Amino acid sequence: MTPGQPNRRRGISVLRAVIEIAFIVFLFYSNLLMGEFTVANGRGKTWGYAFNDIFTSTNFFIAMISGLIGYLVFEYLRRKF
Repeated sequence: MTPGQPNRRRGISVLRAVIEIAFIVFLFYSNLLMGEFTVANGRGKTWGYAFNDIFTSTNFFIAMISGLIGYLVFEYLRRKF
């Protein structure tokens, strides 16, 4: 094993975690966007209004916590089975 191998493995693990969390966050926001147009489908609803309504700091915080929890659950299941 070369001296740089452990650092590369750690970098790949971090990259995989970032990608998995980002995917969960993407699913969270796509679900919010679909709900915004399905439930509140009134006159004057535009993409701009929907994006302004769903991209808030509270929603971002919820998405990041959900992404982290989802990553930890999948990582636990990946190691267990």
